[in-house]
Amino acid sequence: MNVYICEICGDAYIGEERPKNCPFCGANESFIKNSKEASPIVEREFEIGEVSQKNLEKTVQLEMRANAIYLCMASKAQSYEIQAMYKRLAKVELEHASIACKLLKISKPESKPELCSDKEVENFTETIELEENATTLYKRFSQETTEEEIRVLFTALTQIEAEHITLIKNYL
Repeated sequence: MNVYICEICGDAYIGEERPKNCPFCGANESFIKNSKEASPIVEREFEIGEVSQKNLEKTVQLEMRANAIYLCMASKAQSYEIQAMYKRLAKVELEHASIACKLLKISKPESKPELCSDKEVENFTETIELEENATTLYKRFSQETTEEEIRVLFTALTQIEAEHITLIKNYL
């Protein structure tokens, strides 16, 4: 058994081989390192500028809302598969909010319930819209930042959210 650590969220994975994606935040395997080589962004000490601080605060709001919406969608799912998928997406989005909160050195806000449709196709469409919005924002945030660690974070989040779009499009 080996221990691998995600450079984005800092969580450890124990297994024979490095996972293709972080099971906690969804970062791709290029961000997952052998534990001896890992230096997670959330564990590094660095100054965060005003622009990055505002963008991280927006990230917390966006990800907390996505978490709540996906929990609603899970509760309305008509199959166990869709329910489980939305619960997993909710956990990933909550992990993204946690990462931003750790960097901001703030407590994670409480989740507020969100409404969603009773119809799966409408929820799939809304999911794609949410993920496309996140992808667009995170691309912009990665260009606006001056801190390399924050640029790496927003690059990873952009990739993760784009993978969510691909996942949902498989259901449409």
